Parts: sequence; structure tokens; C-alpha cells
Amino acid sequence: MSSVKPLDDYRLPTNVRPKHYDLIVRTDLEKETFEGSVTIDVEVVDSTDTIVLNAASSLVLTPAHLSLDGSADSVAPTGTSYDAPTQRVSYKFPKSLAAGTQASLRIGFSSPLTDSMTGYYKSTWSEGNYALTQFEPTEARRAFPCWDEPLLKATFAVTLVSRADTVSLSNMSVLDEPVVPAAGVQGLFAGVAEKEWTVTKFATTPPMSTYIVAYANGPFVFIESSYKSPLSGKVRPLRVYATPDVIHQAQFALEVTAKAVPLYEQVFDVEFPLPKLDTLVANDFDAGAMENWGLITGRTTAYLMDPKNPDMRAKKRIASVQSHEVAHMWFGNITTMAWWDNLYLNEDKRQMGESIILDKIFPEWKADTEFINEHLNDALRLDAKPSSHPIEVDCPDANQINQIFDALSYAKAASVLRMLSKYVGEEKFLKGVSIYLKKHLFANSVSRDLWEGIGEATGNDIPKLMDNWVTKIGFPVVTVTETADGIRVRQDRFLEDGAAKPEDNETIWTIPLSIVTTSAAGQSLIDNTAVLDAREKEFKLDLSKPFKLNGNTNGVFRVLYTPERLAAIGAEAAKPDSVFSLNDRIGLVHDALALSKAGYLKDSASLSLFHTLREETEYLVWDGIAVNLGMVIATWWENAYVKDTLNAFRRQLFVPIVKRLGYEYSADDSPDTTQLRTLAIEQAANAQDPEVVQELRDRFAKYVVTDEQTAIPADLLNVAFQVAVKHGGVEAYNAVLKIYDAPKTPSEKSAAIRALGHAADRTLIERTFDVVLNKSRNQDVVYFFNGLTANESARRTLATFFEDNYAVFEKRFESTFSLKYLVSAVYRNLTAEKDRLHVEQFFKDKNISKFNLVLAQVLDGIKTKTAWVERSTPDIEQWLKDWEKASKL
Repeated sequence: MSSVKPLDDYRLPTNVRPKHYDLIVRTDLEKETFEGSVTIDVEVVDSTDTIVLNAASSLVLTPAHLSLDGSADSVAPTGTSYDAPTQRVSYKFPKSLAAGTQASLRIGFSSPLTDSMTGYYKSTWSEGNYALTQFEPTEARRAFPCWDEPLLKATFAVTLVSRADTVSLSNMSVLDEPVVPAAGVQGLFAGVAEKEWTVTKFATTPPMSTYIVAYANGPFVFIESSYKSPLSGKVRPLRVYATPDVIHQAQFALEVTAKAVPLYEQVFDVEFPLPKLDTLVANDFDAGAMENWGLITGRTTAYLMDPKNPDMRAKKRIASVQSHEVAHMWFGNITTMAWWDNLYLNEDKRQMGESIILDKIFPEWKADTEFINEHLNDALRLDAKPSSHPIEVDCPDANQINQIFDALSYAKAASVLRMLSKYVGEEKFLKGVSIYLKKHLFANSVSRDLWEGIGEATGNDIPKLMDNWVTKIGFPVVTVTETADGIRVRQDRFLEDGAAKPEDNETIWTIPLSIVTTSAAGQSLIDNTAVLDAREKEFKLDLSKPFKLNGNTNGVFRVLYTPERLAAIGAEAAKPDSVFSLNDRIGLVHDALALSKAGYLKDSASLSLFHTLREETEYLVWDGIAVNLGMVIATWWENAYVKDTLNAFRRQLFVPIVKRLGYEYSADDSPDTTQLRTLAIEQAANAQDPEVVQELRDRFAKYVVTDEQTAIPADLLNVAFQVAVKHGGVEAYNAVLKIYDAPKTPSEKSAAIRALGHAADRTLIERTFDVVLNKSRNQDVVYFFNGLTANESARRTLATFFEDNYAVFEKRFESTFSLKYLVSAVYRNLTAEKDRLHVEQFFKDKNISKFNLVLAQVLDGIKTKTAWVERSTPDIEQWLKDWEKASKL
């Protein structure tokens, strides 16, 4: 029997469709309330006597009235009912409304402004409150009654009534802003005619989905730029808004916006359709940022950076976040997925935003290469779990929708699109995207629409290439067997525990193999025509020369060689003039450890590869080594010999880089040098190198005593604060807590949050728990948890704290994305079978509907690491003993 619910169980009836919303909202920041009315022009598609739409239970609704065909008379419903599980209000009318009827439904509403970070909510700053919206995915219904589904697009005319000393923002430009309320608003709200109230009317939007409607009210100021459309020559204003205390830190975000928007117009060959594009920086925000059409919103760490003491990570985060959100102005806002099962059609914009566009704006950042570390392998690690889900996945309710905003909808989808782009060619790929957008302007789409556009541009059978990558769970491992005249390759589903059962291994993917070979002159060649679309195939190769699969690591798969071939490939990769590219070397590092973890390859082979690459000069290869070596150390955290000796190995790899690059940053440094210096210092400090630890402690002492910001370069704030708290006792802890209470920048605050979890003393850990419960902003709790779970001394204590206060956290985050992130942070670093059994028992009687996917992934992870430790400890210990012996020679 099918477990899929009928559409009526979770989708609104479409017998009545909205066409236009007139929305009036009054915001009272002093009383922390909002009220308003919405008049919705609707069309009756099929005869009915009932109108059903969404409204959250937090809204207090006034009686509804329906006007027919522009009539001045209105009809009141004879019955009103509310269904809490589906958040639907139903109005039954005395007579059936005939198909084709045009009508207007008017409903008043009111609600408190809470700190929920969803719907229309309040955020706080040093001098008071302000209000803004967060409607994705299903929270517009918390702000006003509406048809809150992406398919049911309509136009919106927003009017905001607010106190005269505040600024109101929305998706569109302001039409007029009189101090005295305009006609039609007078008398709607008590006291609105007083001089201290202002009415701000905004232009009507194009057709759009409710989840990208946005408005805000508060004491905002702005910085401004503009861009000239390369398609029409029109000049449009670009602004970043924030509270006055931090607006000076938003300049870089504005500069990125001004560079990105015209590039997207060129890439998509579709002009930005709105008259302006604003970005609002918020102190309290659940996600990183949100692509509201014409009014992007996001948290301070996503948009602010100290212009006098910039750090590379902050710059890259700002640029990647904003390029991603700007991409949404087209991909998602102009053309929107029909339902949330196609969320990836919106969220795979990392392919365009963080790869193609960032490579054009900041070519020195090597954004396409960094994609492999940041996104491709993030996706593969999650998708390797038995509890993974397809990119395109059924979403029967709001709880399920919230959960699929994950590395599969984002990073795997982007990786699959990147693979397709590399296979068909970026120019043709982007032409296909443009065709897709133009065919679905201001409309909705499904997967096949995108495939048709790219197919038209390329002439390829795109569904044959792509369907299984999107609709099936998992990805393949390609096993390479050497033959007399080449290689035989076989594909099977890859699972992190190496335990694929026959039923797990039914999918045959169409895999662009991108075989790297070597010419007679010793140059690298890539065969992009080689495709594995069966279980096994053979390819002729000259095995006497270097070769590898997945050239430039464009594909979404792992490659398994024999240990001897991996060693040979590693030796070639380590050469200064290697035929293997930077992308190839990064892919080798990630594949090796993933295959070791799954039992396909000995861990000693992975560690030997890392050792072979010790003369590497590129930051991004070292970043891959650091991540993977860190995972091994984190897994063997309760084995003192393995942990301590791996840290000694880590010191051997990274301390020489610290000595070579030092601690001082220069504006003349390349991005690679800057990031490699930061990485090496962090890795050496994490490995307890005494000289590096002492240097960071000395710099922290100077930073605190003299308030001299240059004592700790911005790039080292995280590691310096963590080292200080870990080794400095109460005095250092208090100093970091003071910084947390009054940070100068978002980077300083986030560094303090993470550092407070690194205390070695149980009493100080308990103080951090108290901060979490009683002082922290809702948006920051997960960062506290991330700091605590990274601290071996706090790891199990954190689990106990979370469980003891579970009811508090469940209530605190009942309407946000955050609870699933907390569950992941608390348990993801546990590795023992007793931990897995304990977690299962704890949640046995809990409502896990908001995070059941994440919980299953966490349990899979613990089970896999338990088996990994049991299987690989002898091999790792022997490799470490051999390494120790060789190091002493």
C-alpha cells in the first residue's frame, strides 16, 4: 500500500485561486504588535460554496467578507472553521460561487510581534526593536491569511503604517510617503490619523509566490550604489539597510551586489524585472539569508565585515551568500518550483552563484575549485548515509519541507548541475538555463522544464543523463580494475558503512567519467566523451602512463583504485609539474578517506596519501587534508594513543607552514597565502603545538589588555579565542565573555560564542550552558552548540544538558529550522555504540517530526563510526608506529 498522502491532505484546493493581494499592515514597535487587513482578489475556477486558505493559529482574524464582481455589497460566510494541523481556515457561503466568478475576500488580522524569527517578527538591537519578515517556506500565513503555496502566484500591493520616526521597506519601490494617512487608510486603525504615524505605499509586484513577499519596519539607515543594465541600459538603485551602529560594515556586501546583478543579467539574458534591489541586515535571523524579491534579508555574519580589519572568511562568506541570493532573483523568484519537492530548482544556485559568478568577480579565489571542498564533499558525506533522500523528494507537510533545506537540496543539487555544466559545456549549459527562464517567466516549473531548456541548447538527451541523479537516492562508487589493455570500470551505490544490500544497489547512473590520460609529450588530456551508463564497461588505456578518473573532480561519485594505483597516482600528484590538476588532487584526498571509512580501502593508504602530499603548496589541497585528517582524529577521540600520535602527525604537516608564513597578514598577500596561513595556525593549535599555542595566548593577552585590535588579525580571532579559553582558565573565559557581551564586529562575536564552549573546566562549561539558556539570541544557540561539541571535555556533557532542557529548546525553536541543527550538533561527534542506543532511547517517546531525517542521519553516523573504529584501529595504529619510527630516523 502506498504511504504517499493524497494531495488534498497537504495541498490547498485549487477551485479558487488568488490573483491580487491588497495588504495593509500597521506595525507598533512600542507595543510589539501588528495588525492589518488583506483584500484578496480571487477567481473561482470550479463552482464551490467554500473558500479555503492558510492562516496560522497565532493570527487573530476578524470576520471575513466577500464582494462579488466588484459589487459594493459584501457577503458574510455562514460558517467558519479552522484546521490546526494544516493551518487552514475555511469559509462557507450561503450560495455556491459559479465558475468564472471574480470576487474579493477581505479579512482583518492582528498578532503580537514575537522573537520567533518566522512570519512577521521582532528583532532587537542596542536601542530597541524593529520588525521584519521570514516567510520561506510556509510562514507567510503567520503574517496574513493567504494561499501560502508556491504554485499560487499573485500580485501584491503592500501598504505599511508605522511610526513616523521609522523606515518601512518592502519588495517594491515606494509610491508615496505622506505623513498624514492617505484616503482609504483613515479609520482603519485606531489612532492612525495622528501625526506620529506614517503610511508608506509600495508599487504592485509582478506575480509572485507568498514565500518571497517581504516587508520590514524600523530605524534603518542605508548605503547606496547602482548598476546599469547591460541589456537595456537602465540604471537601478542598490541599497543595503541596517541599524545605524553597523551600517559602516556593509560596504563590501553592497560592492558584491553591484558586480553580481549585471553579470546575472548577462548569464541569463533576462533583465532584472524590479525597479530596485535592497538588502536588509538583521540582528536576529534563522537562516543565513533569504532571497525575498527586491528585499534580500540576512544575518549580520552573512553581510557585515569590519572594513579596517577584514578577514578572508568573512569576505568569502559575504560574497558567496549575496551571489547566491542575487541568483534567486531569477532562479526561484521569476521562475519558481511548482511545489517543494522541486526545491532544488531554487536552491542549487551555488552552481551559478558561488562557482560561475564568483569566478568572474573574484577569479583569484578559485571558487570553482573551492566548491569541491565546501559543497561537493559536504553533499557526498550526507548522501552516503543509508538515511539519505533523493534531491527530488516528497514533501507532504510543513515539517518535512523544513527538513529538506539541507546539503542534498543545496550542495548535491548544485554538484549535479555543475557536473552537467562541465559535461555539456558551460556556455551551452547557461544558454539552456536562459531558455528555461524565458519559457517560464513569472510562472512555475518542474524538473523536466529545466531539462528541456538545456536539451534544446545542447542537443543532448538531458533526462537520460540526469533523471536518476535527481530522483534516486545516493551516488555511485566507480571501481577501477586494470586489464591487459586498459581498465574495466563498475558502478555500485556508495554507502559510508560499505554495507550496500542488493536492494540498495538497483540504480544505474549515467556517469561522465572524464578520464585523465597523459600525452606522449607528458601533457594532461581529458576524455569527456567517456560515459558509464551500464553496470560495467571497459576502456582502452596506456597503463604505463599516469591516468585517473573524474578529471578535475567534476563528477558526483567516488573512484576506487587498487592501493598500488592510488599510491602511484598520489606520487604523480605530489610532483611540482604533475599532470593532475589542483581539482584532481583535492578529489583524491576526499575520495581516499571516504573509501577508507567505508572499508573499501585501508586507512593507512589514506594517511600515506596525506603524507605523500606534504610538500603541497596550494591552500585548497591543504584544506581538504585538514578536514579529512580532522575527521579521523574526531572519530578516535577516545583512543589516547591514536589521537595523540595523529596530532603529532598533524603538527609535522602544518607547523612548517606556520614557520614559513608567520602570523602577520599583509594586503599584498594572495588569497591562497592568507588562507593557508590561517589554516596552518589553526591546525597546529588544534594539534597542541606548544609554540603556536603560546603565541596565540600572548596575542590574546595583548588584545584584551590594550584593546589593540591588530594584536590578533581578524583571520585568527576564532583560533586565538579558543586557545585562550582552553588554556587560560577563568581569567581568559571572563575576557571572552566580556567580548561576547559587547562585540565590535559580527566576526568577533561569533568567535567569542564558539570559544566559550572550549573551556577545559567543568564549572566554566556550566557557565556557558547558563549563557545559552538565559542570555543567547535564538539565532546563536547552534553556534554555542558547535563550539561545545568540538570540545572533547564538553561533548557528552552537552548531550546531558540538551536532554535535561529538551522541553525548553523544543518550545523555543518550535517554528524555526534550528531544532534539527541542534540535534545534529549535540550528537554528531559521538562514536560509541552506547551513545547510539542512548540517543534512540531518549527520542523514543518524543515527537521527532521536525527533525526525523536529521536524527536518522545522526544515528547512521554514530553506527558507521563505531564500526570504523572497530575495523580500522589495528591498521591505523600500525601505520602510526611505522610513521613514528621513520620520523625518528
